[in-house]
Amino acid sequence: MAKDYTELAQDIVAHVGGKDNISKLVHCVTRLRFSLKDESKADTDYLMKRDGVVTVVKAGGQYQVVIGNHVPDVYETVLKVTGISGEGSIDANEGDVIEGNLFDRFIALVSGLFQPMLGTLSAAGMIKGVVAILAAAGVAKTDGAYVVLNAAGDGLFQFLPLILAITAAKRFKMNQFTALAIGFALVYPNIAASFAADKPLYTLFAGTPIESPINATFFGIPIIFPASSYLSTVLPVIAAVWAGAKIEKGFKQIIPDVVKVFIVPFFTLLITVPLAFLIIGPVMTWASDLVGALFTGIYGFSPILYGLVLGALWQVLVMFGLHWGLVPLAILELQKGPGVILVASIAICFAQAGSLLNIMMRSKEDKVRQLSIPAFISALFGVTEPAIYGITLPMRMPFIMTCISGALTGAYLAFFDVKMQVMGGMGLFAIPSFIEAGNSMTLIHFLIAIVLNFVLGFGLTQLVKIPNLFGDSSEMRLRQKVSTHEKGIRSV
Repeated sequence: MAKDYTELAQDIVAHVGGKDNISKLVHCVTRLRFSLKDESKADTDYLMKRDGVVTVVKAGGQYQVVIGNHVPDVYETVLKVTGISGEGSIDANEGDVIEGNLFDRFIALVSGLFQPMLGTLSAAGMIKGVVAILAAAGVAKTDGAYVVLNAAGDGLFQFLPLILAITAAKRFKMNQFTALAIGFALVYPNIAASFAADKPLYTLFAGTPIESPINATFFGIPIIFPASSYLSTVLPVIAAVWAGAKIEKGFKQIIPDVVKVFIVPFFTLLITVPLAFLIIGPVMTWASDLVGALFTGIYGFSPILYGLVLGALWQVLVMFGLHWGLVPLAILELQKGPGVILVASIAICFAQAGSLLNIMMRSKEDKVRQLSIPAFISALFGVTEPAIYGITLPMRMPFIMTCISGALTGAYLAFFDVKMQVMGGMGLFAIPSFIEAGNSMTLIHFLIAIVLNFVLGFGLTQLVKIPNLFGDSSEMRLRQKVSTHEKGIRSV
């Protein structure tokens, strides 16, 4: 039977200054995180001595009441007894100031934007694995079960910009619905077809790596739209919401309150969406084209160096969305016969799987182990987003170890001139793509690369420290104190 936390919730609210003193309430793993209008009204001494409260922490502009592992139940009870509107659960570092160099801050930002959706992202990756099994078993792509399950697994990845719009809006302090409107514009149905034409109006930068056919203009300004569209992308929507947050903040300061509710989002969308299509999107498209040209040049110089560099950087390219500079080239190559352009990247997912297995065995955090299991399964089927954004990238060194593994196996595959025969599945289901008639060595070398990546991912991660991901050392000490406190209550 569930425990009744009504009395505790009422007492906490009363001693943080009452519900009228609460401007916002969220919770993390162990804490109620209050944003109070006047922190001096809170009776900290009383709360720290109160049974059911472990301690009180004041940090990051928040008044944090440490409850324990049952904090979600207390949080819901607080909302119920007060009628205030909460904002749900957050990770321990959400909303905190990101420190470090520019690259570290970027990694912390991106991984932080993905953390709220990690469980669902992992689940979707597992469903994509189920769909791959159905396809391997001979289920037609037109079969109803295949269509429905494919939508369940792939839908989240296709419309990832929409979820990122929500999490980015929280991070950048923007109206979530306005941010969603920006995301919807980027993935608007058939927009790619609207910008397609048999014959372009003209071509920008003809003869250069960033040659851009122009099929439409925005009041005379050329629209450069990627052939791959903005579905499944990460950075364009994050950059657009960041810009939108700045624009929204500016208009909030000058628009009268009486019309602010609709005029602010009107001008925000009016400026941000064209900005996304005319500047932010094209910059990403050009960067992708330059990557394609760069790697083509590296391959012409040395195929082994190409495999080494692509294997090392593939996950970084995917993270920035720059891999689209290589994917179209690989598709064109495979239309003519066996290809090598993407070979070095195919087995890297197994390095993530090996690294995750090591992390599961060594991490002291329950949440890390829980998230690692579905992320591990997803990685085996080639879906590494849950692993990268949720675990290895925030931990830094494990991610770097998987890049080293990818470099070594990429060079190995290039040395033996392994070719992909067709564009097939991902992860374990990429294996049939390397079956070459009359040459069993192609498949054998690819299988060796899979094993090498898994072993190297595991072994190299063993060499580095596994940091606390969802709390610093003080947070871990608090959780230990919480555990001891709860055990004491149960023993009474």
